[in-house]
Amino acid sequence: MQEPGFATASNHVSLEPPAEVEVVIEVPRGSFLKRGSTGSIDFVSPVPCPFNYGSVPTLLGLEGDLLDALVLGPRLPLGTRTRVKAWGAVTLTDRGMSDDKLICCDHRPSAAQIRAVLRFFHLYARCKGLLNRWRRRPGRNACEGWCRASCALARARPLTDAVTRPPIPF
Repeated sequence: MQEPGFATASNHVSLEPPAEVEVVIEVPRGSFLKRGSTGSIDFVSPVPCPFNYGSVPTLLGLEGDLLDALVLGPRLPLGTRTRVKAWGAVTLTDRGMSDDKLICCDHRPSAAQIRAVLRFFHLYARCKGLLNRWRRRPGRNACEGWCRASCALARARPLTDAVTRPPIPF
């Protein structure tokens, strides 16, 4: 049974009134370089990133790093800080650790955009699972589906000076 608020590609995705968040772009749309929240290069992808990818600089996600955020729309330069509406989130499990990815844009995302996001994360989870197996890093990898932005934001913790982020190799 799915957690309340989750949806998959095969059932209806409901959008609630959006919350507004600040996002810092770490991977511009079309980039081959996957950077972490510290700015260091995590890896070079064989395919370009189809979305602007970044994080909310004031919130920690479930795995203890900054809360991830995907920004739909045209390419945004590396380091761009933008206030944008969070319409939902996708929960990804990587090596058994769940983590939310806010899905953001200035306007209500279309059904086609939502399907593209879900397809991307389902494929990403499979590829990450293969990479983790090759790296001998155990644990389940899966895209758990869509959830409400409010659920993902409620699971996040505020970033404070007292909090130290764990160095999780991805």
